[in-house]
Amino acid sequence: MTRPEDAPLSVTELNRRARQALEQDVGEVWVEGELSGVSRPNSGHVYFTLKDERAQLRCALFRTRARFVAAPMRDGDRVKVRGQVSLFEPRGDYQLIVEAVKAAGEGELLAALERLKTRLAAEGVFANARALPFPPRHLLVLTSPTGAAIRDVLAVLAARWPLVQVTLIPVPVQGREAAPAMIAALGLLNRQQALDPARDAILITRGGGSLEDLWAFNDEHLARAIFHSRLPVMSAVGHEVDTTLSDLAADVRAPTPSAAAEQLVPDRRDLAHRLDRLADRLARAQRTRLDTEAQRLDHLRARLRHPGEVLAARRRQLDQLAGRLRRAVQARLVLERRRERHLRQRLALRSPDRLLDQAGQRLERATLRLHQAMPRALARHRERLGGLARELQAVSPLAVLGRGYAILEDDRGRVVRRAADTTPGQALEARLGEGRLALTVAGIEGDVEADNPGSHGGKTSE
Repeated sequence: MTRPEDAPLSVTELNRRARQALEQDVGEVWVEGELSGVSRPNSGHVYFTLKDERAQLRCALFRTRARFVAAPMRDGDRVKVRGQVSLFEPRGDYQLIVEAVKAAGEGELLAALERLKTRLAAEGVFANARALPFPPRHLLVLTSPTGAAIRDVLAVLAARWPLVQVTLIPVPVQGREAAPAMIAALGLLNRQQALDPARDAILITRGGGSLEDLWAFNDEHLARAIFHSRLPVMSAVGHEVDTTLSDLAADVRAPTPSAAAEQLVPDRRDLAHRLDRLADRLARAQRTRLDTEAQRLDHLRARLRHPGEVLAARRRQLDQLAGRLRRAVQARLVLERRRERHLRQRLALRSPDRLLDQAGQRLERATLRLHQAMPRALARHRERLGGLARELQAVSPLAVLGRGYAILEDDRGRVVRRAADTTPGQALEARLGEGRLALTVAGIEGDVEADNPGSHGGKTSE
């Protein structure tokens, strides 16, 4: 279906056709210009305007490409960008979709400066942090003798602390000769410091200007000379927004020359006000101390009494203590007398004489009972002993021996029961009813009759 030539287009369709035409006819291009209105919303995209003397171009650098841009993008930087010419259809904005960014012109200088700054920082050139004397006794100022910086510094020092001694070291602060001149001056001042120890601080300063005007203070060798200076260095170059390598290498940085002078010395007016406040505080403290001591003196005077009164009070106290002591002694004596009577009564009840009498009576009764019981006990024991003797006599072997029998024993005291238990020539002992016989076995003749235990089967000899 064809569209009539006089039929109107919708805004959306027109913008779409324009976008397609731009992307097809112009396509991807490199564009050089100055950054302006750089914006970084939370989305991560970067929006800016690229402009020159007669025109400007809206640009969009999306987040996926922005992370590959190493150099910081700041207003005023001159850059070269590569992108696709397009049109933002919802608003009809003509724009460049940026794919790459690199520095151009001054932007290249800034990129080189950033690389140098990173390298010096890694080497520790920016690690100085010595404190400057406050206030310095002799301040050495490296700056142009005809610039506004020295006038501002001297005016502030004169107003705040005119006691400081200032020596101007005239050096160029712009152009090719500036950095070498300042390096040579720093070397000379450090060598002379041993001759004049009162020189205790260096101030390097100049007023504001363009990037080219301040470029001498971005010299690598000047930054290293400041870093190696034995004297502490303060740097105050340009305005507050300007930061040079000299500022970073110095021990202390000030945003402007006037601010440097204010940091270097105290304000005598503030010290005067402080002295006035301290004097007032001292006077008030003195009055307060006098009032306090006066009250303390009155209190002590009220407490102070005549020695006679003190002695009389001590006598009364002594009389009271003496009375208490007498009463306590009397009470103790009464208590001890009672205790003594009680102990005497207990001792009388447990007297040794009484105990001895009682023990003697018990001994007499026990002795009487013993004498009475002893004959009866002896008679019983004699009677029992006679019975046992008779029983023993009845079963005693000696009684058998008394009837003519004998007991043969060998040399070990063992009883010989059989003839076979002896050997010819063996010594034996015969135990009789009365006495003993020593025998010797002459020979063994035969067996002993079992029914004749009294016979002897062997011959013996005495």
